[in-house]
Amino acid sequence: MAFSFPQAARQALLLAAFLPWAGAQAQVQAGPGTWSGNQTWATDSVNGGALTGNYYWPATAPSLAGKRALVLVLHGCAQTAAGDIIDGTGDKGYNWKGAADAYGAVILAPNATGNLYGAHCWDWAKSTHSRSTGHSGVLLDLVNRFVSNPQYAIDPKQVYVAGLSSGGAETMVLGCLAPDIFAGLGINAGPPPGVSTSQIGMVPSGYTATTAANNCKNLAGANAPQFATQVAGVIWGTNDYTVAQGYGPLDAAAMRIAYGGTYTKGAAVSVPTGGSNIPHTDANGKVRTSEIAVTGMGHAWPAGAGGQSGNYVDASKVNYPAFVMDFWFKNNLRVARAAAPSMTSCSASASGSTITVNGAATGTIGSYQVVLNGPTPVNDAAAGSGASFSKAYTARADGYYSGSVTATDSSTGLTSSACPIAQFLVGAAPALQAPANLAVGARSASSIALSWNASNGAIGYNVYRNGNKVNASAVASTGYTDTGLTAATSYNYQVSALGNGGVESARSATVTGSTSSGFVCTTTTSSNYAHVTAGRAHDSGGYALAKGSNQNMGLNNTFYTATLAQTSAGYYIIGNCP
Repeated sequence: MAFSFPQAARQALLLAAFLPWAGAQAQVQAGPGTWSGNQTWATDSVNGGALTGNYYWPATAPSLAGKRALVLVLHGCAQTAAGDIIDGTGDKGYNWKGAADAYGAVILAPNATGNLYGAHCWDWAKSTHSRSTGHSGVLLDLVNRFVSNPQYAIDPKQVYVAGLSSGGAETMVLGCLAPDIFAGLGINAGPPPGVSTSQIGMVPSGYTATTAANNCKNLAGANAPQFATQVAGVIWGTNDYTVAQGYGPLDAAAMRIAYGGTYTKGAAVSVPTGGSNIPHTDANGKVRTSEIAVTGMGHAWPAGAGGQSGNYVDASKVNYPAFVMDFWFKNNLRVARAAAPSMTSCSASASGSTITVNGAATGTIGSYQVVLNGPTPVNDAAAGSGASFSKAYTARADGYYSGSVTATDSSTGLTSSACPIAQFLVGAAPALQAPANLAVGARSASSIALSWNASNGAIGYNVYRNGNKVNASAVASTGYTDTGLTAATSYNYQVSALGNGGVESARSATVTGSTSSGFVCTTTTSSNYAHVTAGRAHDSGGYALAKGSNQNMGLNNTFYTATLAQTSAGYYIIGNCP
């Protein structure tokens, strides 16, 4: 079957680019907000049978460019769309409905045709792939059915694919075979192109990210230039002993090589419920790949709270649909984004009990919003419009006020960043109060960071450690890092506010902070045999167990690889440092 987007779809997309966002938004039809019954789509002449499955059409509005995104979700071996991906009577499956509602996206959940590899897998391990035959052919046909149907209002620039295991491998195949179709990928525990089914448990000797990238670019053929605007997320579990964990970072590196150019590795950022994400940005500062190692997760789809908890779905870990949708939408390089308006000035002045707020902005401003915090608060979303405004608020109680002004563009619906209004006084100054909510932040072996709420009327702050002032001059901000401390030691802190004329408030409530031990966590990736030999793990019945935590790393041999983090002296856990 030949695959191409119809001329009508391309013309509709061009027309939409010239329409105001609000107008395009109004034309998008609300869906039923429920998963469909089982559907029958294209016939698979290679693997046998017809492609079947379910789809989800949300009732919510799309969140980008006034048109809907389309996400193709591929199950793993021994799974089905109805049994594992879509919401059931007792769980939310892969947990895609919540993400679809949040972004107004259509979700496709097909079943693998035939019975490949004895467990209804996708045909990712084929030596050749075609856009018109086999699983890739019927899946691209399915995408085209929805993109070309105007009732769904799908934006061809917002088409994504994600999957687990054989579905993750097929995700990479589709992303490589059709980079012109898929703007983003979500590869979960998927071996890359060119790997056989017998090699899923270990990365073959000599197979590198460059090998995978070359295979990927060969699949793309004449469509390889479209890699310039594709993004890819990769995720895997640190306890996955079915598909080698080494394929995770290898997949991400291969996609960067296929994308071309140079990249900067970002710092690891914690993802709620056990994940650690490493982003890579290109030379233009755009995030192009995401790598998440999910601590303690085996071979499974990370569904997050409410998802299925069994048959290769883990509801106790990262909510990957929520994460990857956010990743795709924030970093989509194909959708033109209108610039938000910009506040050029804002100010406030007090005369008696009246506050007058002024502001100006660039753009076609339909409304200004004024927010004032103080004894008589203001939250006025209709303070004015046009290039500038001035509005008076009468009968304000005495005390300190601060706030902000934002502007909303009437043609795009976008809102500016807030223009801050510095603290000012109405009437007589009240007594200077001690700072509230003193809290301990980041700690090291020799330092403790502190933060607190601002005190009305304060021009600075003093910090006290164990009853003694530690700052030589007034602290201008609402944060302070105390340094030169002793490792593994507890300290008591208080903060006071300073006012004009040398006035000092009472001290805040006391908080206790402790410095860390000074131990620096390190990670080592090696074969289980090497870990045991080096003393990072020990053998128990032929299995390698991490020293200290006793986490099972798999068989004690050179064919199983694991990453161990030493979190304290003589104590190792599977995965990266916390």
